[in-house]
Amino acid sequence: MSESPTAPLKTADGVSLKTSLRRAVRRSKLKALLLVSPLLAFLLIAFLMPLFDMLWRSVDNPEVSTALPQTSQALADWDGASLPDEPVFAALAADLEAGAEARNLGLVSSRLNYEKSGMRSAIMGTARRVDTLEAPYKTALIDINDDWGELATWRVIKRESSPYTLSYYLAAVDRQYSPDGEIVAVPDYMQVYVTLFWRTFWMSAVIMVMTLVLGYPVAFLLANLPLRHSNLLMILVLLPFWTSLLVRTTTWIAILQSQGVLNDMMVALGIIADEARWQMIHNKLGTIVAMTHILLPFMILPLYSVMKTIPPSYMHAARSLGGKPFLCFRRVYFPLTIPGIAAGGILVFILSIGYYITPALVGGQSGRFITNYIAYHMQTSLNWGLAAAIASILLFVVVVCYLVFNRLIGVDKVKLG
Repeated sequence: MSESPTAPLKTADGVSLKTSLRRAVRRSKLKALLLVSPLLAFLLIAFLMPLFDMLWRSVDNPEVSTALPQTSQALADWDGASLPDEPVFAALAADLEAGAEARNLGLVSSRLNYEKSGMRSAIMGTARRVDTLEAPYKTALIDINDDWGELATWRVIKRESSPYTLSYYLAAVDRQYSPDGEIVAVPDYMQVYVTLFWRTFWMSAVIMVMTLVLGYPVAFLLANLPLRHSNLLMILVLLPFWTSLLVRTTTWIAILQSQGVLNDMMVALGIIADEARWQMIHNKLGTIVAMTHILLPFMILPLYSVMKTIPPSYMHAARSLGGKPFLCFRRVYFPLTIPGIAAGGILVFILSIGYYITPALVGGQSGRFITNYIAYHMQTSLNWGLAAAIASILLFVVVVCYLVFNRLIGVDKVKLG
């Protein structure tokens, strides 16, 4: 008897065709996953893990709770209205004695010193004499260092006993906790980071505009010149990529300094007097000039990739309809290049706010970016929490810029080559 017309089709081994197709799809997906797994592992190890580690360090606060565990526990029920009672001072003495034996008070003293000046000397000085103390510990500790008799000292210790803190983020935006625990602005002479953030953003925007103004005509020539000429011009555009960043930066120092090539030429031509040489290095101007040159190819290449796809017939048709050259360019050609402008603009802007070598070498004090202070806290002050907080804020700004860009223009319209 023949099979029913509604019976499922089967393969030679008796398995239904639908089941066989599902197995084939699963095998193909598994093969694709195995092929991309090295890339996923690389992204996880080289990108995601450092990123999460940075975000964790910006709020991680283990120093006080680890080095002063008995004090942290004793302060848990303290109301903060008056000096703690004798058990808290006894717990501090026990923690300092244990820390002096283990030689692990350096981190906690530095951490508390970030929050209140003088805490490092108070902790280290007391630890050297704590083995000679006898009860009552409250009077003995205050006799060693007056900071132990200040209410603000104990409020700082209790606040920083938490394993998480916002202190690094507050410091990154020139804020701090007051002795009463309120968030207030730091003194004017200590306000650094907000100014640096604004300087980084507006100078990056200026660099982006400069690269657009200089790169647009070059990209236009690349897209419209005959092939033999455009190839030569493309080599000149790509030449900076084959030169060390350090070499290009130091070359601009030689060109722009007071006794440099450009000033010597101006003096020789009689444009400026020898005693009135221009100061073009170790300031904002030096940073903008050097970084515009370094990042110019990142604007030219996206523009060129878009302009090369625009058929010349569009402009010919506009001219044949009676349009003047500039009108045809403004109404026909320029709108078609907006994806390239957007791609080059966001690329240059994001690269600019992340630069720190060039501003450090040619920017002086007035031309440095916020990234230079991230490097300073990572390498010199060793305040990794503050460095991570500044970097996290910078990352957040970049993500916001990306989302705004995607909302207004659309990432799907971006062409990078």
